[in-house]
Parts: sequence; C-alpha cells; structure tokens
Amino acid sequence: MGMGYFGNYILDFVCLEKMLVIEVDGGQHGENMERDKARAARLSAAGFRVLRFWDNEVLGDIEAVKESIWRILHTPPPS
Repeated sequence: MGMGYFGNYILDFVCLEKMLVIEVDGGQHGENMERDKARAARLSAAGFRVLRFWDNEVLGDIEAVKESIWRILHTPPPS
C-alpha cells in the first residue's frame, strides 16, 4: 500500500490488490466536502472502496482507524 494516482487525483494510500483507497483529511477538507464526495463517487464507480479519516482520528485513535481498515479488508465488496 502506498500513495497513488487515479486520473487527476493523488490518493493518500491505495492498495490495488484490494481495490481500497484510504484518505486522511485535514481541516481544509471541511470546506471541500462536495468535491470530496464527487471524487469518492468516481473512485467507487471504478471499483474502489474508499475509507476517509480525519487527521485527528489517525493521530488520536490509531487503533480505531486500524480496526476500520481491518474490517473493510475482511468484508466482501458489494456486488
């Protein structure tokens, strides 16, 4: 898993094998929620599952973030 590109997007973390994108958002994303929704919809349409976390979640409760990632990796994608 590492940083990746999709179209004009830079993805924070992507695992192509599992078709999973993980985005870590800072405060600037609170102002761009519609753009983020459109981006997630485009990624979903391409077959990716998208997880979004706020940076304070990652910094303050990494165990909950890891649990969310583990759960999605062990849940079959919708057909």
